[in-house]
Amino acid sequence: MNPYAKLLSSMSLLLGTTITISSNHWITAWTGLEINTLAIIPLISKSHHPRAIEAAIKYFLVQATASTLVLFSSLINAWFTGQWDITQLNHPTSCLLLTTAIAMKLGLVPFHFWFPEVLQGSLMTTALLLSTVMKLPPITILFMTSHSLNPTLLTTMAILSAALGGWMGLNQTQLRKILASSSISHLGWMTIIMIYNPKLTLLTFYLYSLTTATVFLTLSKTKALKLPTMMTSWTKIPTLNATLMLTLLSLAGLPPLTGFLPKWLIIQELTKQELTVAATIITMLSLLNLFFYLRLAYYSTITLPPNSTNHMKQWHINKPTSPMIAILASLSTLLLPLSPMILTTI
Repeated sequence: MNPYAKLLSSMSLLLGTTITISSNHWITAWTGLEINTLAIIPLISKSHHPRAIEAAIKYFLVQATASTLVLFSSLINAWFTGQWDITQLNHPTSCLLLTTAIAMKLGLVPFHFWFPEVLQGSLMTTALLLSTVMKLPPITILFMTSHSLNPTLLTTMAILSAALGGWMGLNQTQLRKILASSSISHLGWMTIIMIYNPKLTLLTFYLYSLTTATVFLTLSKTKALKLPTMMTSWTKIPTLNATLMLTLLSLAGLPPLTGFLPKWLIIQELTKQELTVAATIITMLSLLNLFFYLRLAYYSTITLPPNSTNHMKQWHINKPTSPMIAILASLSTLLLPLSPMILTTI
């Protein structure tokens, strides 16, 4: 890809995200979402592989539909209430349309079908952007309108997302599809607490992005795309593979790793809101995720490939590990002792 085109796409991504998260008016928020969509499409399709082109088209169609619903929702609200302010979303039809639009943009169940396919057609770095940066503007809009949304609808979608995200990853061998399932499941955790404690949703998103970035960058470094190649990647950078195991367990939410903190706080908040049944269900559903994270950790560090493997073993990579991966891996696994300080920020 031309470096100037890459720079333009990257700057447009930054600009679109900044416009959306800093706007109070529906039109400027919508403009930021559109800039984001148009900026990521060249990055998805830059490999010129048919699967990448297909992924770019799917992504464009879904995001265009969701943006249309956002605009339609804001127009209905402005027609009946005279308000263009994002925080003044009061009309019931507008609230329903906005929930649908944001669910489509994020990949929440039942609008999740596009997400694994788009991630599978993208490169690892682009898949990282789709899983983290591209989700920030829709989550910000959800954050600003959380007081107006239907709690029952959001809780139902959250539990379904946690369930289907877990089920989809169980029998999967493609790593990007497994991480897409992980993303859908984590979005369920973020959505269920949105109405009751929106700041906790943002904290969960930040920690999820941190951990997911570590996993994607590590897999990009070892060039592992599916489980069989993951079995042979331990010969390249053994220490990085051991760190990957800890990061995956953190993503699963096991104590004493960083990923345990948001799940612990969400369960605590749901119990305070007397939603014990919802808290129990979503906690039990997280066991599905734990299974495939353990499977990934097992494949990456514990399982030796059989002698009949079709993949050539590569010995140690001479290039040093990026300091960025080292910093992210440390933050992804060691932040739990700092939880009292983190809690003062929410």
